[in-house]
Amino acid sequence: MTGTLIIARHHQSEWNKLGKWTGLHDCHLDAYGFEKSFDMGELIADMKVDCAFTSGLIRTIETCSCIMTVCHCANIPVEHAEALNERDYGDYTGKNKWDMEELLGEDEFKRLRRSWNYPVPNGESLAQVYQRVVPFFLETIVPKVCEGKCVLTVAHGNSLRTLVKYIEDISDDEIADVEITFGEVRIYELDAKGKMLRKEVRQTDSSVPA
Repeated sequence: MTGTLIIARHHQSEWNKLGKWTGLHDCHLDAYGFEKSFDMGELIADMKVDCAFTSGLIRTIETCSCIMTVCHCANIPVEHAEALNERDYGDYTGKNKWDMEELLGEDEFKRLRRSWNYPVPNGESLAQVYQRVVPFFLETIVPKVCEGKCVLTVAHGNSLRTLVKYIEDISDDEIADVEITFGEVRIYELDAKGKMLRKEVRQTDSSVPA
């Protein structure tokens, strides 16, 4: 039996609004983030969600809660997993992205944010994030999808990029051009190995300076 995977990025947090690299810093959604998280729930209100996963960080937990409220599935089981946490930006955590773009230059800034194996002082590369996200996905989430369940997973821009890299067989070079935008929901049908059989993207209008 084939189930469904729904993935969504948390919406605007207090630090997103300020343009700061958030990483593992645990901050809440702001008012706009809460409003748009409810809108994201409307995107999948036609679906029956059976269980949910979030990272261990509050912004994904709050986003998931808003989505579940709209979908009338507030009583489904939810697991909070550190394996789905955002990329650790190390020494860059808390720094303003746009100030750093001026300091580093456009090319270096893009490599830092988007590249597959760019080293971050005292932090993680995207490749390192992949090494914790994908095993968790294969061991914990895929079996539930294979049981025929509809599984909602709310995580972060980078942890979801690594997941999409695996699901859609995206190359190390091509992943630099992949972004999971705020307000976007991706719906997948998967095979037994967690690879994409079908994809649908739904989007609510969002404006986030991050």
